[in-house]
Amino acid sequence: MNPRRRQLLKASAAGIALPAIAACGVDKQPAPGVPRSEFNEDSTAEQVTDGLDLSGKHAVVTGCTSGIGFETMRVLALRGAYVVGTSRSLERAEAACKRVVGVTSPVALDLSDRGSIIDCADKIRVSGRPVDMLVCNAGIRGGSGRAETVGGIERHFAINHLGHFLFVNRLLDRLYTAWQGRIVVVASRTSYTGVPDEGIRFDDLTLGDDYSDALAYGQSKLANVLFADGLARRLVGTRITANSLHPGVINTEIDRNLGRLTQFAFKVLTALTGKTIEQGAATSCYVATNPSLGATSGRYFEDCNAVTVMSSHHGDRALSDRLWAMSESMLGDAIIRHTRPDSES
Repeated sequence: MNPRRRQLLKASAAGIALPAIAACGVDKQPAPGVPRSEFNEDSTAEQVTDGLDLSGKHAVVTGCTSGIGFETMRVLALRGAYVVGTSRSLERAEAACKRVVGVTSPVALDLSDRGSIIDCADKIRVSGRPVDMLVCNAGIRGGSGRAETVGGIERHFAINHLGHFLFVNRLLDRLYTAWQGRIVVVASRTSYTGVPDEGIRFDDLTLGDDYSDALAYGQSKLANVLFADGLARRLVGTRITANSLHPGVINTEIDRNLGRLTQFAFKVLTALTGKTIEQGAATSCYVATNPSLGATSGRYFEDCNAVTVMSSHHGDRALSDRLWAMSESMLGDAIIRHTRPDSES
């Protein structure tokens, strides 16, 4: 492509897809106390798992039918893990599993439907297998430009956060029985570039007159990060870890609800400056499998390394605790009260 034409396309795409590149200039530092990896933004999921033998391990990946979810499932199965892949459509999950070399099982999971979440978790639990890796990958990004609700709750928040909050809760006992269970929550850098000033607008999750799909998505992704933080603190003393991550700017099906012009701009932007799907799944696979991270919990990763994002709501314990309490209240009787294996009661 002509260099000048490339520059013009890049500038046009950036102007339309500004939220995708809004992280420029953000102060990020290596997270203290976490081993630094040799991997970077160019590493692929196969590269970060090269040489690992996951035989005998049991993984669950939500949103397995395409994009980084499918690549995560494919690579974990390639390395020997038995992988349960979920999708809203059982037929699509079955088709995705058939494309994978290795042992996989498809299960239907609609993160907007509490009954579906409970049913999916029960089907996984009934096998009696420990869950070694739980990768919370599925998510939605709306494009209607107006607030939509699921059961009276803003749609992004309900699916991206509450759905996974309940799903993890229903599977937690299976993670307790694993030799070293890992919960990996796929968030986004919009968790610090595209959120309300207060982080989570608890009193108005639909964001009122300020509503935009981008802001609602960012709020739900911050909730993902704060959820992983809260899990990590509650799991101290167990063999379970919980971490969150930004996979990268990738052209996946998550943009299917956006307008055609924005989809085109995002496609151009990712082609010029983004990651491939193989690169986008690298951080998920790295955090889920790397032996050096066995004691790493409550961290946020980008490009296969833990970072601290300065001047963000990441690590805000008060915000995380309030989110946890509100989430439990919203989910009510669907929540299971687990007894920790180390509990004396």
